[in-house]
Amino acid sequence: MTRSPQEADPFAARREAGRAARARLARTQLGQWSPGPDRSDPIALLEEQSISRVRELTPVRYARMSASPLAFYRGAALLMAADLASHAHSGIITQLCGDAHLSNFGLYRTPERVLTFDINDFDETLPGPFEWDVKRLAASFAVACRYRGFSTEDERGCVTAAARGYRSAIRAAAKASVLDAWYDRLDAERAQRVVREQHRSLRVGDAEVERLDATIRKARKRDSRRAFRKLVELVDGRLRITAAPPLIVPIEDLVDDTGSAADDAETMRRVLEEYRETLLGGRHPLAEYRYRHMARKVVGVGSVGTRAWVILLSGRDDGDPLLLQAKEAQASVLERFLGASEYDTHGERVVRGQRLMQASSDIFLGWQSIVGLDGQHRDFYLRQLQDGKGGIDPESMTPRGAVLYAQVCGETLARAHSRGGDRVEIAGYVGASTTFDDAIADFAAVYADQNESDFLALTEALASGRLASERRPVGGQR
Repeated sequence: MTRSPQEADPFAARREAGRAARARLARTQLGQWSPGPDRSDPIALLEEQSISRVRELTPVRYARMSASPLAFYRGAALLMAADLASHAHSGIITQLCGDAHLSNFGLYRTPERVLTFDINDFDETLPGPFEWDVKRLAASFAVACRYRGFSTEDERGCVTAAARGYRSAIRAAAKASVLDAWYDRLDAERAQRVVREQHRSLRVGDAEVERLDATIRKARKRDSRRAFRKLVELVDGRLRITAAPPLIVPIEDLVDDTGSAADDAETMRRVLEEYRETLLGGRHPLAEYRYRHMARKVVGVGSVGTRAWVILLSGRDDGDPLLLQAKEAQASVLERFLGASEYDTHGERVVRGQRLMQASSDIFLGWQSIVGLDGQHRDFYLRQLQDGKGGIDPESMTPRGAVLYAQVCGETLARAHSRGGDRVEIAGYVGASTTFDDAIADFAAVYADQNESDFLALTEALASGRLASERRPVGGQR
């Protein structure tokens, strides 16, 4: 009995579906983008986002975004989502990071205590067209290369490396066994081997090798005890997170909607108990910790103004600390273009997306809805504040180092999409030629131009007084 091609190769239909998607959107069309006459005012979109954020922190966000075109790009996920949605897409859907720029990749420790490299920010995660993440990543490298003063040739080589890394990795995943594709990850030791192999072939220099080694050494030292020493002090015999307003404000220095002090240990104990129910596993180490203190802490660039808390817990005694971060999860910037999330809360949306896309996730990753100081219910996701976190500083990248980093980020994004969508279908679309790579590089170049224009619009809005500026220190972006 003769078997059909689909029976002989059960993945054939998925691969052909990817190739068929080229009829909806040719790969060369991926490189096309230009602002339409009805493109939204970028400053109006930023102002719109500020409505749901802490008003007093909005100037901090604008100040951080105005530091450079690269900093602006980090905070402009909504602008790019609107731009991507204004053009045709492939129709091949995967779980998206939603904000896959180069600074949202980095090192962290897995539950097995292995230092690994992966995407580390999922605030905007939502199912959507796979190429949106690829374009966001590629354009971030174009913006970074220009900021660093690289040549046009070096910029093109870097961006092409990101697209090529993605295409090569997604094709490898499509050909791999199912479990190999799901379990594949890049740990620190493997990354070091890759860089040293590149060093022997003279594709990277001594500086790149040392920079990676230093990044890994620094990440290995970052844990709750280090964060504890940096952020916590003993006040009248009680552990307290040290105030550093406006970036770190202890909860007792804030007030609720009645004007009363907001410190309520019993409420936090109840919140932590409910959060514990969202963690994986029947018995969890969180049960052995008790609440001690918390403070609001400003983090990131695009996230500034959303509520973020540092929560101090202790285990056996004061010398056994755990610091958690509770970060507000608002609607993904993609939702107005792709539809609402299937989950009841945005905290769950973030956590479910992260668990799906990451090779391995923090055991303290969970979610909870909390009544804020203004009496409003807000969604949060929680995780360890620092657990081996580290990353490459784009402000110190060399041209050769940038190419290698772009390739690694592209490969990492492909692994995440392999778990969050149909890797075989995506591989069928991107194909074996360099057509996909070249088109993504074309897009990155024109979108970097648009980013520069939008960045100038922000600086002009700050100079004119349309947007409030922040003149105090605005450090601590990571």
